[in-house]
Amino acid sequence: MLDFRGRSKATKPKDDFSGRRKFLVLFMMACMLVLMGRAIHLQVLDKQFLKAQGDMRQVDDVSVSAYRGMIKDRNGNPLAISTPVESVWINPRELKFAKEDQIRRMEKLLNLPTGKVTDLIKEDSHRQFVYIARRVNPQLGDQVKELKLAGVYFEREFKRFYPTGGVSAHIVGFTNVDDIGQEGMESGYEKLLKGISGSKRVVRDGQRRIIEDIENIKEPVSGKNLELSIDQRIQYLAYRELQLAVSANKAKSGALIVLDAKNGEILAAVNQPSFNPNTRSSLKESLYRNRALTDVFEPGSTVKPFVVAAALEGGYVSPNATFATHGSYQIGRNTVRDVHNYGTLDLTHVIKKSSNVAVSMMALKMPPKYFWGVYHRLGFGTSAGSGFPGEASGALLDYTKWHDFDRAILSFGYGLSSSALQLARAYTALADDGILHSVSLLKREEDDDAVRVFSAKTARSVRKMMETVLMKDGTAYEARVDGYSAAGKTGTVKKAGSRGYTENSYFAVFAGMAPASDPRLIIVVMIDEPSAGQYYGGLVSAPVFSRVMAGALRILEVAPDQEETMPILLTQKGP
Repeated sequence: MLDFRGRSKATKPKDDFSGRRKFLVLFMMACMLVLMGRAIHLQVLDKQFLKAQGDMRQVDDVSVSAYRGMIKDRNGNPLAISTPVESVWINPRELKFAKEDQIRRMEKLLNLPTGKVTDLIKEDSHRQFVYIARRVNPQLGDQVKELKLAGVYFEREFKRFYPTGGVSAHIVGFTNVDDIGQEGMESGYEKLLKGISGSKRVVRDGQRRIIEDIENIKEPVSGKNLELSIDQRIQYLAYRELQLAVSANKAKSGALIVLDAKNGEILAAVNQPSFNPNTRSSLKESLYRNRALTDVFEPGSTVKPFVVAAALEGGYVSPNATFATHGSYQIGRNTVRDVHNYGTLDLTHVIKKSSNVAVSMMALKMPPKYFWGVYHRLGFGTSAGSGFPGEASGALLDYTKWHDFDRAILSFGYGLSSSALQLARAYTALADDGILHSVSLLKREEDDDAVRVFSAKTARSVRKMMETVLMKDGTAYEARVDGYSAAGKTGTVKKAGSRGYTENSYFAVFAGMAPASDPRLIIVVMIDEPSAGQYYGGLVSAPVFSRVMAGALRILEVAPDQEETMPILLTQKGP
């Protein structure tokens, strides 16, 4: 259409809101209403659905076990080492659908009682996690995996293994199922060995299975290794000889200590009976107690050299003093007796013949405070300080409570108690020219805590006297060491019972050192209640000293200081 000027006249647009646009708006609003309805349905009317879905996908932080540090001997040989293993656990909710014969096969593989897993499924059906076997070897774990049982899962852990078994068990100790030290050095150095666990973030499914690692939160820090002073070659030698002696003498138990005379390191510490820490199902405290360090006994005549040294050092007897023993000595209403009437004895023969009468006379010459002080400085009545858990302190009565007879019996080793380790430590004061050493179960070069107890002259003089004990007419001829001079002292000690000292139960003890000219090693042997006929320290314990000392000196390549007169003892240098 043209207007009066000849131009085209525009057409007015129509309003089309009721058409396509209206449809789109209504459609979008409908979708929004559906979504809102669904949200209300899920979050208000059916909220358990979302909870279940969330449970199926859960982010969790889990611990990552740290590798426990190794325990090694002084030469780097492993005494305790951790190996990777697997623990088996089940989800009873899932496993209840498994076939019965497959469950039985798994029980047989894991050495479980028949029906054990089935009972767990019934009893713990509400649970999702139950251990059925801890720390099985990987090969066995693979066999269980081949069964492909739904609801059976595996968790990587570490298991402690002890390569030397019972040989070093009392020193090393053992850990429990959670890899926590329970006895011995495993317990005493738990913080050092265990390390620090790490952690990581993972995604678990509804059955608590880890389906994905997200990130490492903290890396585990491995425990530190522990290097002991023990020489496993000497440890094995000592273990073997003590085991043979306890068996041959039908003894109740035995203990043996080998000390380095120059720095106080414990080179061997063995006990009988022993146990295997790798199979601890039937462990009893009587088996895993480290008797050499934790049990005490009256040391008997093994302390007589200290009495002679104390009397000489204090000037209470002269080097050429003699004692008329007459076989007995009356002290008040009590009598001290010797096995025989030895007549008149000089100092050397007092030790050689082990005269109770003569050392009692010496003890009564010394003031109680001085006499007690020597024993105390030698370590009697106080812990040896090795750091071993439960180490014994022994007992030494205070001198203010002593009577004359107390002083007498203390001079021949009654009225005080000591562990084998304490006695061996005291002998360092005679072996190292008067210097008493601290003791250590950790490898070290020097002893920073050594103290002088006797002069070098006194120690050498008494050591020379002790060499005569091993002569043919001494009390320990069986203790002589082929190729080496040796010095020592026997002890045959009546055991105390509920009604006083028994007549038929003894501790057979021998303490000695070699080479006597310049001692390198000190060995103490204690055998409890030998019952095969012999019970004297010179016949029961002295032969053990001889064999262990001969082998140990050769292992350490200590040069002989005498011509060999006996057949060479073949010694095995390892298990």
